Amino acid sequence: MTLDPVTLAVIQNGLRQVASEMDLVHEKTSFSPVISEGFDRSNGIYDRMTGEVVAQGELGLPIFVGVMQFTTQAVIQRRHDLEPGDVILVNDPYLGGTHLMDVKMVRPFYYRGRLWCYLSNTGHWPDTGGIVPGGFSATATEIVQEGLRLPPVKLVRRGEICQDIIDIVLNNIRVAEERIGDIRAQLGALSVGEKRLTQLLDRYGVGTVDAAISQLKDGSERLMRAHIDSIPDGTYSATAIVDSDGIDDRPLEVVLDMTVSGSDIHFDLSRSSPPCRGPMNSVWATTQSAVYVAMKHVFPDVPINAGCFAPIHIAPPDGTFLYARYPRPVAGCAAEVAQRIMEAVFGAMGKAIPERLFGAPAGTSGNFGLGGYDPEENRHYIMYLFSGGGYGGWWRTDGLTNGCSSVGISKTQPVEILEQHYPILFDRFALREGSGGAGRHRGGFGVDYQIRLLRGEAKASFLMDHGRVGPPGLLGGGPGAVNEITVSQAGMVSSPPHLSKGEGYMLAPGDWIAVKTPGGGGYGPAAERDPAMVERDIARGYYTDAEAVRLFTHAIAAE
Repeated sequence: MTLDPVTLAVIQNGLRQVASEMDLVHEKTSFSPVISEGFDRSNGIYDRMTGEVVAQGELGLPIFVGVMQFTTQAVIQRRHDLEPGDVILVNDPYLGGTHLMDVKMVRPFYYRGRLWCYLSNTGHWPDTGGIVPGGFSATATEIVQEGLRLPPVKLVRRGEICQDIIDIVLNNIRVAEERIGDIRAQLGALSVGEKRLTQLLDRYGVGTVDAAISQLKDGSERLMRAHIDSIPDGTYSATAIVDSDGIDDRPLEVVLDMTVSGSDIHFDLSRSSPPCRGPMNSVWATTQSAVYVAMKHVFPDVPINAGCFAPIHIAPPDGTFLYARYPRPVAGCAAEVAQRIMEAVFGAMGKAIPERLFGAPAGTSGNFGLGGYDPEENRHYIMYLFSGGGYGGWWRTDGLTNGCSSVGISKTQPVEILEQHYPILFDRFALREGSGGAGRHRGGFGVDYQIRLLRGEAKASFLMDHGRVGPPGLLGGGPGAVNEITVSQAGMVSSPPHLSKGEGYMLAPGDWIAVKTPGGGGYGPAAERDPAMVERDIARGYYTDAEAVRLFTHAIAAE
């Protein structure tokens, strides 16, 4: 069956709308600010036979595009006993996952008694146990130290919640009363997806929707192939640097050899560093998804479904830290290592088609966990905060300031919400002046914030990156500023030995933590920057006179 373009477009947007409404329900009903305010979640529709992605909501995190596909495939392979009304709960990183805090649910969707697809979602829970509140341990050496690891288990059986599973989960995590709210929010999103998908199939029929999905998949593949075919054939290499693994104070290398051959593109990461002792290993699902998301950044017009991944071939980098096996710790894989993989893809693409690329973005989620007891509220709490940074300059203009991490479309939770939920005060939340990399088009700026503990006691941990080297520029552009963390305890100020990673910082009232996030890399030589733009940046306070002279001397002289 071949559908006319109008019907095809209507069904395409209908499928996307189902997933987007699931995202909204998930967001609006969650208890945790990281989901309700930060949007760290995603919902999608997956093929009944292959588990491949059919549609994902416009509001879902991009990194989950590939990951939830692999999670769904793992459920299909391991659970042959699924029935109508069942919901699977899973967060095992080695079974198509990310880190343990990204908890996934998979629901088989039956239409008129027949399995038609799977509905899957992911929500970042602020805690799943482990040795530090929030799960982002910088010193874990095995997965069991990072939290509760769940294989695909039935959370709901024939429409009834399995209380035994709920009890096991809630007794192994912190602040359990919030997690039950997040669990019900995910279940509610799946129920809404089932309702809306039923309405879509009732209206257009199974045959028509199946035909549309097949045509949409073919169309995405054709468009991605057309983009790849426009890249000159050849092999292009790039390297991205991870500060350290949190245990051994030396950098890890993501080494990429990218080969373009006609309308196919091959990614080889086998020359990357070996597995590491600390939590910066990446599971295979996250490594693949990082490449997919990078390609979507370069070619954003390709619709998201399995077809857009078909021309992309990734060799399993077994024997490196990008192919983690049990019991390697992986807390940093999705939020940090994935962005280094993307940076390597951008670097290789920048050599092939520099006119279509950009300086590197900040490339860190700025994972900051704070857990403690609030005596005024008589309750324990866990705050998980991620922060924005600068995006790279590109051929048309300067980079975006305080953009979200390149693996997501999430946003920093509002300061007012965080201060309402937790015993903290933001002394400062400002643009980080001077952090953008110099260039014809400079990088965007990171942020500069400081959090002070008001009462009780708390334990802080960090799992960030780009503290050793800043995000690189392109075509002669300068790097963005590096990530910086400062901790004040009883008046003594220090920085983590591993620059961007640390844990076990006990805070008392009045103690504070300050973070300066990276700026984006510049695009083109700084000497070619329009002098009027340099003067504008100085007038706005983005750079001091001294910084401007140091970075843009030739541009200023040209004036």
